[in-house]
Amino acid sequence: MEKKEEPQINSASAFASASAYDDRFHEKLLQELEQQTNWDGRRLVKYDDFWYPLTIFRPILSTKKYFKAKETDIILSSIPKSGMTWLMALAFTIANNRSNITTTINDDYQIPLVLTHHPHTLVPFLEFNLYLHQENPNLEHLSSSPRIFSTHIPYKALPESILESPCRIIYICRNPLDQFISHRQFLLENKIEKDAVPLELDESFDMFCEGIHPFGPFWEHILGYWNAHLENPRKVLFLKYEELKEDIFSSVKKIAEFSGCPFSLDEEERGVVEEISRVCSFENLKNLEVNKSGYILGVLKNSSFFRKGEVGDWTNYMTSAMAERMKKLVDSKFEGSGLVLKI
Repeated sequence: MEKKEEPQINSASAFASASAYDDRFHEKLLQELEQQTNWDGRRLVKYDDFWYPLTIFRPILSTKKYFKAKETDIILSSIPKSGMTWLMALAFTIANNRSNITTTINDDYQIPLVLTHHPHTLVPFLEFNLYLHQENPNLEHLSSSPRIFSTHIPYKALPESILESPCRIIYICRNPLDQFISHRQFLLENKIEKDAVPLELDESFDMFCEGIHPFGPFWEHILGYWNAHLENPRKVLFLKYEELKEDIFSSVKKIAEFSGCPFSLDEEERGVVEEISRVCSFENLKNLEVNKSGYILGVLKNSSFFRKGEVGDWTNYMTSAMAERMKKLVDSKFEGSGLVLKI
């Protein structure tokens, strides 16, 4: 009997076919979805109950479809301007670079990478970096263990491999008023839509309270991770920005314990926790030259990721009536959840 030859699969043509299919799917999907214009002029698209910037909607879909988590991965998440950049510096230093953190550890002192690299270059963003220009990038070059990634994607929209694997998620949230002001100032400074005329503060706040903002509604974003934390606290660590500001020392130990790399008694006696808390304090990071100059992705100022970092800065911009409106909204949306945010 004549032996049949196995069909030869051309990997390049197979990838091209898959990419073309993704193109058609994406274009068709966009035609069916509701869209709005954010207060800063960027287009937003609503997908599965959340609003996403149109420019990264496809990378978000690619992340969900192609990202394969390893069981040792650590995923950092937040809604924009809730402390993500600070968390990147802390998580990276704790998990991957703490042997270089203090001169008391050894005689071969090396400068911690967080002092010479912007946190966004140490911890890659899934949708804003790795999947931004490639449908299915090869991540094998990311050989550090644990691998640490960041994202603003809501919990229910995360890749199945993240949700189903033993990998860990660290989420940080912030007072919505401070988050709103911080994000507004960030977008005004970077002006992504160069020709757009931003809406005034009150109109922007109206949209925020309606949940129409990047990765909003904020309450659904926060509650998604909060409920996941309640269901499996060993899978999801839930942090509050205000608590990190108040007691960074305890937060550093909590992050290390959760990440599977707790500090040894020897490290604690040598002051490693204190040194990480000092080196990675918001104030120290803000004043580093690497964080005061240059750009991320060619358009976002490094300095804009470390503006003030103050708790309650919203009082310098917003009225008491706005604060009362937010308090009522938060009380309503978070009622019965067990989560308390100080407004």
